[in-house]
Amino acid sequence: MWYHRDLHWLQLGRLIHQEKITLGGNQSLKIYGTLSCYSGKRMKNANRVFFADEAEAIRNGYRPCAHCRRAAYLNWKLIAGSK
Repeated sequence: MWYHRDLHWLQLGRLIHQEKITLGGNQSLKIYGTLSCYSGKRMKNANRVFFADEAEAIRNGYRPCAHCRRAAYLNWKLIAGSK
């Protein structure tokens, strides 16, 4: 997991281009989604984190975004509701 506040914009661009970063998340809300998600683009840089893949986000306790990861969110909601 990478914290936006710790990355220079050139370094961030390089990691995305190399596909080492594929998802973004909100550290405060514990939500992850695509890098192009409208909701994700609106968050403060101080709250933004990045992940290599979905498994890493889940391991760190993040849930899918209801907007850009709709199917994964509905599945998460179904599983979370049954606990």
